[in-house]
Amino acid sequence: VYSNGKEIISLDRATGQKQWTSEPTARRKALPFHFAPRLVMHGDVVLHAGGDGRMQSFSAADGKLLWESEHAPSGYQSPQDLICTGGLVWVAPTTSGRDSGIFTGRDPKTGDVKSKFAPDIDTYWFHHRCYIAKATDRFLIPSRTGIELVDFKAEHWDINHWVRGGCLYGVMPCNGLLYAPPHDCACYPEAKLYGLNALAPPLKSARLPKEISEADRLEKGPAYDAIKERDASQDEWPTYRHDNARSGYSGQELAKDLSLAWEIKLPGRLSAITVAEKLLFVAQIDQHTVHALDVANGKSRWAFTAGARVDSPPTYWKGRLLFGSTDGWVYCLRASDGVLAWRYRAAPVDRRLGSFEQIESVWPVHGSVLIEKEVLTFVVGRSSFLDQGMRYMRLDPRTGTKLSETVMDDRDPVTGEDIQVRLKTLQMPVGLNDILSSDGEFVFLRSQKFDAQGQRLDIGPISGNAEEQGGTQKGPGRHLFAPMGYLDDSWFHRSYWVYGKCFAGGHNGYYQAGKYTPSGRILVFNDKEVFGYARQPQYYRWTTTLEHQLFSASREAAGDAPAPGAGAKPGAKAKRAAGDAFTVSFEKTESLDPTKKPLTVEAWVKADAPAGVIVAHGGPANGYALSITGRKPSFQVRAANELATVTANVRLPDGWCHLAGVLGADKSLKLYVNGKLQAQGTTKEFIATNPAQPLEIGGDNGGSVGDYKSPSPFVGAVDELRIFHRELTAAELTEAHDDPEKSRRLSSQAQVALTFDNGAANDESGHKNDGDLNGQPTGQGRIGVCLLFPKLANAQAGNAKPGGLHFEHQWTQFSPVFARSMVLAKDTLLSAGPPDFLDEEYAFERLTAKDSSIHELLKRQDDALEGKLGFQLLAVSLTDGRTVSDVKFDSTPVWDGMTTAYGKIFVATIDGKVLCLGQ
Repeated sequence: VYSNGKEIISLDRATGQKQWTSEPTARRKALPFHFAPRLVMHGDVVLHAGGDGRMQSFSAADGKLLWESEHAPSGYQSPQDLICTGGLVWVAPTTSGRDSGIFTGRDPKTGDVKSKFAPDIDTYWFHHRCYIAKATDRFLIPSRTGIELVDFKAEHWDINHWVRGGCLYGVMPCNGLLYAPPHDCACYPEAKLYGLNALAPPLKSARLPKEISEADRLEKGPAYDAIKERDASQDEWPTYRHDNARSGYSGQELAKDLSLAWEIKLPGRLSAITVAEKLLFVAQIDQHTVHALDVANGKSRWAFTAGARVDSPPTYWKGRLLFGSTDGWVYCLRASDGVLAWRYRAAPVDRRLGSFEQIESVWPVHGSVLIEKEVLTFVVGRSSFLDQGMRYMRLDPRTGTKLSETVMDDRDPVTGEDIQVRLKTLQMPVGLNDILSSDGEFVFLRSQKFDAQGQRLDIGPISGNAEEQGGTQKGPGRHLFAPMGYLDDSWFHRSYWVYGKCFAGGHNGYYQAGKYTPSGRILVFNDKEVFGYARQPQYYRWTTTLEHQLFSASREAAGDAPAPGAGAKPGAKAKRAAGDAFTVSFEKTESLDPTKKPLTVEAWVKADAPAGVIVAHGGPANGYALSITGRKPSFQVRAANELATVTANVRLPDGWCHLAGVLGADKSLKLYVNGKLQAQGTTKEFIATNPAQPLEIGGDNGGSVGDYKSPSPFVGAVDELRIFHRELTAAELTEAHDDPEKSRRLSSQAQVALTFDNGAANDESGHKNDGDLNGQPTGQGRIGVCLLFPKLANAQAGNAKPGGLHFEHQWTQFSPVFARSMVLAKDTLLSAGPPDFLDEEYAFERLTAKDSSIHELLKRQDDALEGKLGFQLLAVSLTDGRTVSDVKFDSTPVWDGMTTAYGKIFVATIDGKVLCLGQ
């Protein structure tokens, strides 16, 4: 039986002969790409739902219509539900969170209602996830928010907002399990499961006892009472990210020569690195092995193999090396030779499961553990909602003796209720494991705060309003955390690190924290500042393209959270009036005054929209401008209210183009495109007086020079912009196109010369006509760095106030690398990763235009991200973000895999190498 979109047709499956055709079926008129009619064979009937609000039942024998009824809207961006189980056909209105969710079960043969019940739980309902519901012989399984198990006999709903299925496919109940595929959802980010999970019902025989016996949890080794204690020195890196705050900062000086000193090969995935006692410690993750290498030459000093993966580097403490493993044990070795002192089974019992093609404990422990005030602290387990929860453990690091064990399960520690009662819209208390951090007073698991005894404090969420939740960042408790986990290297577009207090989930929440407090893909900090690699603000939300930058901000930089129920205030650095374009602006100076003078304005331009003002100086009375209309460039000069314009009769090709407008000493007007004269004319007068409106790049605010409508924002990129108060010759303009780097020698003759290579609009002419970027991003230029005017940045020109940051950066700079690792060493910021040479705005425009030539560039960038082109190590000044040095290597760092100790840099790479940099 099949539907041809108009009627249902039955074929004899043995012969293929048509048996019957139904009367025309009901369906919606338009069928969007995410929808299809539902057709289900159930016993003697064929059921159909075409999306027009009706359900129909046809006889399987002859195709006659048996009955039809209303069919509630269900699913979301997907086909609708038509579920047959328990002898009934079921559907419930679930598309919207405002829908009732009332399940109605009908007799498939008669259409009579046999069962009808509403949800018996009060919770937040989102729109149904973007897939159809499923069912078993016991449960209906919608996904109104997470995964709901609806017992249709008991008429009871069981909610699980901490897990969901993958978009389009959903979940699969099978083999007595419930399979939940991967998703790219940002709801409940600190509690919801990620990856492919196979979930089983709890086994009564496997329930844990209330008290876990200590009898066989602690095992002592040969080095138990034989360790000479020694404190880590200031020039070592004793724990993950250097210290318990996970700052990534060391106050030591670096070697001046950071060339390769040695490298060794350790096949497989490597962890980050710790260093102490002149030994480098790194985990060979999938081989379950911790290695100790001599920092002088990389030679192996010892290796120790645990019972399962060690996913992050060990912690050095007083001559000991302590780490957790996914076998559920915590190990303590003598650091000097790797001999076991003790190991402790943190898992309540020894129970295993399959995880990423290996066997692990049901309750794993991260490799990097926290030691503070002579107490070893870690969390064991995967989720508060699985296998009776996680456990917050405190041990004596010398003896392995348990000090305390606090259960973190699905019960609220205050009320004893289901902790999901605390959820507010798409926000939920922290429920996933991670490496712990500490500010010296409190311990943190992601955003969750603990006291010294392991009791949860200030259990979230703060608000169901996404902006209030993400904007609450001020006050005590600011710390560095990763909402999706420190070890997440997936580069998920909705994930980033935060220096603050809170994170918001949901389609309208994931970007909020980044607006209110320093945040980024990766962060480091010292006692005063936070440094990071982050997406540029205009790419925070709902963009296909993403561009990033390096930044610096004060550790105290945080915007005020919006009042409950109120919208956000304008960005802290917003300087434009409502309706203005986002431009780079300049002060009025004597050296920029064009009165009675010939002039040349030239720039490299990459236009991503057919119209806009590239540069303008002046307004309706006097001034000049370089603009494009219909992709044709124009040069305008206005003198004493009279406008003269020359327009090229050629459209700008895709990619970078060189434009130059010339006002000659004979009052001639000329326009050059890529070094060739394309238009000429004359003006009656030179510019009569110094224009009232200042010089701007990227638009013309406050009144237009030309016959375009102000502000006429430019969308695209601008590089190598220079303005001369003389007429450049045809030969000089040809050179500017043919050899732009050589042409920079003319900059000293200009009134303003801008390369943007330092990520700022600093004038290199000597006239000190520096511009104010006003938050505009920079990117890969025609040469070096360019100025970017993205589509989103100028999409609101002429409309209401745009969104923006609610705290101030001290500086921002374009980054020529995708920063996978970052270290702060005294007064130098080190950033390492594969090269970033793709302008994503340009690539997206070329893909939209179906230009196949862009595929080669995309492939090259893809190769770089896969580590095939090596990595660059940037040394960056803390004062202004300028690159001090740039060294290239053949490998690419693992995520967060760079360390500094003894004045050297140590790097673990994705191809299984450990590098030592520094002579």
